[in-house]
Amino acid sequence: MSQRLIARSPDLKRLQDEGYDVTTRGAALLVRDVPYLTAERQVKRGTLVSTLELADDVTVNPVDDHVAFFAGEKPYNAGGTPIPYTIGENLGQSYGGLNVNLQFSAKPKTSDGKYRDYHHKVETYVRHMAGAANKVDSTVTARTHPIIVEDEEETVFHYVDSASSRAGLEVLIERLKVGSVAIIGLGGTGSYILDLLAKTPIGKIHLYDRDTFHQHNAFRAPGAPTNAELAARPTKVKRFGDIYSAMRGEIIQHPYNVTEATTDELREMDFVFIAIDSGTARKVIVDKLEEFGVGFIDVGLGVREKGNLLSGMVRTTTSTAENRSLKNKLSFGGGGDQDDYARNIQIAELNALNAVLAVVKWKKIVGFYGDIEHEYHSLYTINGNYLINTVGS
Repeated sequence: MSQRLIARSPDLKRLQDEGYDVTTRGAALLVRDVPYLTAERQVKRGTLVSTLELADDVTVNPVDDHVAFFAGEKPYNAGGTPIPYTIGENLGQSYGGLNVNLQFSAKPKTSDGKYRDYHHKVETYVRHMAGAANKVDSTVTARTHPIIVEDEEETVFHYVDSASSRAGLEVLIERLKVGSVAIIGLGGTGSYILDLLAKTPIGKIHLYDRDTFHQHNAFRAPGAPTNAELAARPTKVKRFGDIYSAMRGEIIQHPYNVTEATTDELREMDFVFIAIDSGTARKVIVDKLEEFGVGFIDVGLGVREKGNLLSGMVRTTTSTAENRSLKNKLSFGGGGDQDDYARNIQIAELNALNAVLAVVKWKKIVGFYGDIEHEYHSLYTINGNYLINTVGS
């Protein structure tokens, strides 16, 4: 992605053509070998980092961004004072896979105080830093590198994940890069699970569901189908697989249910989300996942109508190789735990909540979120607004 982004962005291409050692990682620009002066008046080199504003993997003017980061020692002026625009030290943040320890804020001397583009921003910061180094050694420059075409950054996304790159928390994002995850059932909750997982760097997302996407499904799922799309009657895996394939690759469509005949396909999964209402099918899948040593989260809604009001619970049950103790919380009989919900009551917000709770729990398991209680089963009660956790053995 790095060379493609640079080639498409005139300001970044100009920096490269002028001999700066530039590369991009996600939505972070790295300018290496920038000379600066230490407190001991030694000339050293560090890496200047700026987050990037992007539109379709092309840079847009950083009109509201005059902050930059640095990996190196604290830069000083030739007179022995720190450069005046240092606003943060010992940050402990990572941008583009590089740990940065300093944060700068230097506004350009333009009428509006804004940078024209990233070439202007880099030139301004380099002038501040290299200018002091030049007072000690007039030969040092940041423009000493030929154009180096690096290997493209491997990513499942069709465009840069600029949100993660700009947050400076890439070490956490790495923990989401599991190989393969399956979503079994693409009804209301399963489709929202896909919406959330598609935005993470999971290697492959497998979708299992034989059902057709009907008109009533449109009212309990993410997105808004057109009349023509409803008339086409696609399978659910095609409907949602095609939508999220616009954003990322490796969404594998399986237009059939998981049965005894197909459970072996789950053997190589790193994790599985189960979002189905059939208790008998659930038991087949759960037994096999336990046999394979694969972790899973099973979700379900229990909704009842009484007195012209709806009440009930949203259930999230987790099972991993380290803790299989809450299997008794799962329903393995009849149609599952969806009761009045099976009448197609349109409660997309509960579907979405169920999906959010499941994905948050998965992110806890992989070390993305903190997890004090280590709950393996939770119930959200609708009318009481309680979240009840069960830890398990």
